Amino acid sequence: MSDRTSPSPLWTRDFTIITLGSVVSMFGNAMSGFAMSLMVLDISDSTLLYAIYIAMFTLPQLIMPIFSGALLDRFSRKKTIYCLDFFSAFLYFVMAAVLRTGWFSFPVFALCCFLLGSIQSTYMVAYESFYPLLISEGNFQKAYSIASVLETLSAVMVPVSTFLYGLVGIAPLLFINGICFLTAAVMETRIGARETYIEDQKRTRRRDQGPIRQMLTDTREGFLYLAAEKGLLAIALYFAFSAICGGVSSVIVLPYFKRTFANGEYWFMFVMGFSLAGRAIGGLIHYRMNIPAEYRYGIALAVYVLISIWEGIYLFFSFPVMMVLNFLVGLGGVTSYTIRISATQSYVPDEKKGRFNGAFNMLSTLGALAGEFAAGVMTLFLPERIVLLSAMLLCALAALVFIGGGRKHVAAIYNRNS
Repeated sequence: MSDRTSPSPLWTRDFTIITLGSVVSMFGNAMSGFAMSLMVLDISDSTLLYAIYIAMFTLPQLIMPIFSGALLDRFSRKKTIYCLDFFSAFLYFVMAAVLRTGWFSFPVFALCCFLLGSIQSTYMVAYESFYPLLISEGNFQKAYSIASVLETLSAVMVPVSTFLYGLVGIAPLLFINGICFLTAAVMETRIGARETYIEDQKRTRRRDQGPIRQMLTDTREGFLYLAAEKGLLAIALYFAFSAICGGVSSVIVLPYFKRTFANGEYWFMFVMGFSLAGRAIGGLIHYRMNIPAEYRYGIALAVYVLISIWEGIYLFFSFPVMMVLNFLVGLGGVTSYTIRISATQSYVPDEKKGRFNGAFNMLSTLGALAGEFAAGVMTLFLPERIVLLSAMLLCALAALVFIGGGRKHVAAIYNRNS
């Protein structure tokens, strides 16, 4: 009897490896990614070009998840993860070597960002579909709270990146990121989990279909599955609108701080640091304490509305108020993330995770891309703070329409034990 009632251990060998590998690659990416943003702003001094740079990284994430999600339900997600990390390491080494010579071309740099976005989008579908397979039963909320905390802590590299970028330039930071990806790839090759869903999918494959036609069939089935699951569809549609607002914020906030305040990038990091603190503290709370299943839907809906309002208004206040509001946004954001991803990833069957995550990521990317382009254009005519406020009010409305309006179906997913 005691064996059945004792909780399964979370920190298995495979879960430990995937967690440590994620830490290494996330820390390297956080450092080099922010440095690249600063480089683009320093060279162009244009919000529009900055939006183009972000959009070139985001654009492939609109298409790649659709096809990669279908493929990754039939092929090894583990091999995909470490092969993409090996290739990312190679690409960052090449970029570091070229930029070290002093040569720079914005079109070529944008093309590299497009390639990195293609890799990142495929990797995320593979990772999000493989990670749940390494979580022991009953530990989904705890596992995803750890992932959120580690992602938050990786932002510690942003001030480090700013300091090193001013000291040594961009090339050494890209080289360090290459080392991080190489280390993560080597670690991920040691994961031993069996991917039984591959054999299950082979038995369902139609013999009269070639690989391309099979992929298109699987892609169509992914969207049909999402459309048939009313709760998942409502969640996906809300997060598509949330991504629109995230795209607006990513284009507006850093340039706003740089132009409005002396040493604005440092004020940006300081204010955003309170959001990270909120996420870190919230993640630790979720690791130590499970939210009772029957309250998760209500908490999620309230959080979706509140963080939209807080994020929409904080640029209108003084620094102390900005810090408090960003702390609350971070605390609410990690709660939103933990409830949503632990619920959906435990709800979707293993053999459909790739297609679901591909479709979900495609909708989110479409939203982010629309938000990035809209923000770049709208700031030519409207104050940046007004653009951000309008976007966040739209996000709050979307929460009420899709999550509030779909209460019956969304609550059935969120209020499950996972």
